[in-house]
Amino acid sequence: GGLAEDIPKGFYPEARKFCEWMPQAIDEYETILSRNEIWLERTQGIGLLSADDAIALGQSGPVVRASGIDWDLRRDEGYLAYPEIDFDVPVYPNGDVYDRYKVRIDEMRQSVRIVEQCLDAMPEGPWIADDRKVVLPPRHELHTSMESLIHHFKIVTEGFRVPEGEVYVTVESPRGELGCYLVSDGGPRPWRVKFRAPSFVALEATATCMSDALIADFIAIVGSLDTVMGEVDR
Repeated sequence: GGLAEDIPKGFYPEARKFCEWMPQAIDEYETILSRNEIWLERTQGIGLLSADDAIALGQSGPVVRASGIDWDLRRDEGYLAYPEIDFDVPVYPNGDVYDRYKVRIDEMRQSVRIVEQCLDAMPEGPWIADDRKVVLPPRHELHTSMESLIHHFKIVTEGFRVPEGEVYVTVESPRGELGCYLVSDGGPRPWRVKFRAPSFVALEATATCMSDALIADFIAIVGSLDTVMGEVDR
């Protein structure tokens, strides 16, 4: 279908500026933390999550890659433009707070690489589908085209009918696998919708990570799992 709206004016130069200064900022993060004795003491060997436990608990994203499992939907499923993008998938073996931190540090560097390649390859042209039966017509057409006005009215009041069936679509979000399970009975509204949110799944790993930890380690462990309660809430 496309995107909700086009890229705003001034996006390209601002994105280029970001790609220029962000690597230096990441270097500063590593200088402050990666060899800091206090940081190492509070993160290495803390909040352990083995590869077997990560799989059993349905983990994904940085959490599962920090447990030694080389799995990234962007590369392994190859959706959207990712097959055309060159990037590395950071994987660490220990499954502790420190390795989850290192995965995210490395992924920030890879994100800059991905953004730079996307900026270089971004095509011009339409940013949304042109099928008036499923996409709202542009506003300016509503004043001059009765057909566009009718399509606008029908989509807003009735929606559009989706063929009967079911589908599960998933993407690699910053916290892991974000999936949507959709069931259609052929009508204009979904018969069932369920979202798989990575924070909801990561929350379940907290007890395992805390099994041999101190209460004082709780904040570091939860932070390394990167659980966002707004995403957990149903």
